[in-house]
Amino acid sequence: MKIPRIQTFDSLIAHKNYRHLWMGNFCANTSIWLQLLTLGWLVKYLTDSQDSSALFVVGVGGMTALPGLIIGPFAAVLGDKLDRRKLVIFVELLMFLIVIGFGFLTTTDLIQVWHVYCYAFLAGTREAITFPVRQALIANTVPRSHLSNAFATSVLTIPGTRMLGPFVGGVLLNSTGFFWNFMLEGLLYLGVVLSFWGMKTPYTEKTNISVNSSEFSFFKTLFGDVIEGLKYLWFKQRVIPLLYFLAVVPNGILHPVLFLLPMYTSQVLLEGPDYGGYLMAMNGLGGFLMVLMLSAFGFPSRKGLFCLIAAVAGAALTFTLSFNFGLIFAFVVLASHGITQTIYRTTNGLITQTLVKDEFRVRANSLYRVSNGSVVFFVIAVGWLATRFTVSTTLLFMGALGIFISLSFLGSEKIRNLKNEI
Repeated sequence: MKIPRIQTFDSLIAHKNYRHLWMGNFCANTSIWLQLLTLGWLVKYLTDSQDSSALFVVGVGGMTALPGLIIGPFAAVLGDKLDRRKLVIFVELLMFLIVIGFGFLTTTDLIQVWHVYCYAFLAGTREAITFPVRQALIANTVPRSHLSNAFATSVLTIPGTRMLGPFVGGVLLNSTGFFWNFMLEGLLYLGVVLSFWGMKTPYTEKTNISVNSSEFSFFKTLFGDVIEGLKYLWFKQRVIPLLYFLAVVPNGILHPVLFLLPMYTSQVLLEGPDYGGYLMAMNGLGGFLMVLMLSAFGFPSRKGLFCLIAAVAGAALTFTLSFNFGLIFAFVVLASHGITQTIYRTTNGLITQTLVKDEFRVRANSLYRVSNGSVVFFVIAVGWLATRFTVSTTLLFMGALGIFISLSFLGSEKIRNLKNEI
C-alpha cells in the first residue's frame, strides 16, 4: 500500500506571494480570536452584578458578526472590483488607529458596555470586508494546481491562531488586565499591513469590469452586482447556496459555544479567564490538527457528504457539552468541536474556491459570511436561555436544534453526491 506524500508546506515553499498572504492571515486571525476572548471577559467584568450578564456577554460576539449580515455583500463587490491587496491594507491601518484609542479608553472609568458593543461592531465591519478578500487572494497568489493545498494550509491559520491568541490573551488578561490585550491586537493589525505590503497577485484573472464615478450609477451598479452574484450562484452553482444554508448549523447555532465560554468557565467549571483562554485554545488545537491532516493528505472526494457529517457531529458534541463531567471532559469535547467546525469551514471554503469564477469569488465568500451572520439571531436566543435557565440547558438546546436541522439536509442529493476534484 502506497503511503501518501505529506504536502503541507508545498505552497508555502513554492510561492513567495502566498507566504506574504499566509503571514498576513496568521496575524489577522490571531487578532480575531484574541479580540473575542477579551471582549467577552470585558463585558462580563462590566455587567457582573446584573441579572442579564449572560445576554450581554453572548451578545457582544453576535455584534461582531452583525456587519457581515448588513454590509458584507455590498463590501464584497468592492473586493471584486478594486485592488484586493490595497483594500485590506487600508482597512487594517484604520482598525489599528481605532483599537489603540479603545485600548486607552479601557484604562479609564468612562468605559461602558455600549462602548464595547460599538467597538465590536467596528471590528466586525473590518472582518466582513477583509475576510472574503483574504480568502479570494489565495487563488490570486498560487496556480490552480496548488489551490487545494494552499487553501488548506491557509486555513491552518484559523484554528492555529485560535490556540495561540486566547492562550496568550488569557494569561495576559489574568495578569495585567485589558489594556495590553488591545495593544497586542493593534500590533497584529500592523502585522497584516507589513505582510501584504510586498505581496503581488500574479494569478488574478483579468476582467473588463470598472466602477462608474457617478454616485447614482455607482450605487445602482453596486446593487446590480450583488444581484448578479446571487443569480450566478443560484443558477450556475446551486450546491454552494445549499451548503451556505447548511452552514447556519456550524456558523449560527453552534458558534455561540465560544461566546458562552466566559459564562461556562465561571459558572459551570468555576474557573477564571486564564482557563477560559485554555478552553478556547483547546478548541483551536482540535481544528489545527484536523486542518493539518487535510493540508498534508488532501480532502476526501465526496466533499459535500464530508460537510454534512461535520455539521451533525458538531451539533452532537454541543449537546454532549451540556453534561458537566469536569474540566478534562470539557477540554476533550471542545477540541473535538473544533475538529468538526474546521472540517465544515475548510471543505466548504475549498468548494467555493474551486467552483466559482474569480470575478465572483469575493461575493461568494461574502455570502458565506452572511450565513455566519445568522449567529446574530441565535445569540439573542442563546443569551436569553442562559439568563433564564442555565448555561448547560442552553447548550442542550443548541445541540438538539443543530442535530435536527443537519439531519434535514440528508435528503439533498446535490450535497451528498458532490465530488469536487482538484
